[in-house]
Amino acid sequence: MKHVLVLSTLYPNPANPRFGTFVARSLEALAKRGDWRVTLVNPIGLPPLALGRYRPLADLPEVATEGGIAVHRPRFTLIPRIGARRNAAAIARAVLPLAKRLHAEAPFDLVDAQFFFPDGPAAAILARELGLPLTIKARGSDISFWGKQDFARKQMLDAAARAAGLLAVSRALAGQMAALGMDARKITVHYTGLDRDRFRPLEHTQLRRQLSEEFGFALPDNAPLLASVGALIERKGQGIAIAALKEIPGARLVLVGKGEDEARLRALAASEGVAERVFFAGSLDHDVMPLILSAADVMVLPTVAEGLANAWVEALACGTPVVTTDVGGARELITCDTAGRLLAERTPEAVAQAVNAILNAPPAREAVAALTEAFSWDANAAALAAHYDSLIAA
Repeated sequence: MKHVLVLSTLYPNPANPRFGTFVARSLEALAKRGDWRVTLVNPIGLPPLALGRYRPLADLPEVATEGGIAVHRPRFTLIPRIGARRNAAAIARAVLPLAKRLHAEAPFDLVDAQFFFPDGPAAAILARELGLPLTIKARGSDISFWGKQDFARKQMLDAAARAAGLLAVSRALAGQMAALGMDARKITVHYTGLDRDRFRPLEHTQLRRQLSEEFGFALPDNAPLLASVGALIERKGQGIAIAALKEIPGARLVLVGKGEDEARLRALAASEGVAERVFFAGSLDHDVMPLILSAADVMVLPTVAEGLANAWVEALACGTPVVTTDVGGARELITCDTAGRLLAERTPEAVAQAVNAILNAPPAREAVAALTEAFSWDANAAALAAHYDSLIAA
């Protein structure tokens, strides 16, 4: 069996079980194939004094088996807010002794980074020291945000030059990587997967009533329901969706996610006079997400930048059209009015107009769901295995 060492700061753990679940699903599907053994290193950054939200991370076990994958969590010193420049080097120093020991016990064929920064530059150091080929995956903000920071861009370009292959979650992101200075010939588009058993249209007639009772959120039978799935951070645009409610008669909005912007968003809902129509659901188990998305009439995400948002794919799979910004790989999913609408402007007026257009002529849920037929974790794993195979054969 071939053996890959995967480095990913973006990975779920007992303290943050919903963080980077799509990375875990992809690698678990790969491991189940039987042709690639996966060893996962999930570096945990801790400040010199691990208090507050860092305390649960400090208490994580350093080795665990999760989803059939051996997961190692070495610690590295993190300087919050100002230490990003040194994170890749710090990760490499913390991981290298572990990587060398594991390589001696069961040799690796390949090193893989599942996020471009700081994972990519750190993995480049590991691959160089182990004498192995390297692949790095770009997911969106690692290119759109870190690519604008001079120090990060240099580290990323150096890592990309060292890599034998690169992955991008959409064609649009592959273009951004090339525009940044990466070799387009190395880049392969690798779309996300989908749990097709879980994410599908649910036609239960009592679904909205069940959600209303479970969350204690008033949801009249005839009220349009909007869902917005994503971390509560300003660039995701939930504030624009809240402000749009005034122009969408009777609509309720459920925000799924947690983040630093929650207090501002609550205050905005109050100042806009729609506080009673906005529900903050927090982080939800993946078993609950299909219920929310199937009950919703529209999924709204006026984001600044994405690679190809998993929330877009999951909403469509549940038969729910999407209103989102014309960024990243959105055009690769929202290809017709059945799928939803792309916003030319990130304004409440544009969101309201798009949502109202869908509410006035809703597409058949089965037709919406059919647009995601090509997405599955099995297909994702097969493409990833083929990419790995091409690099070690070269």
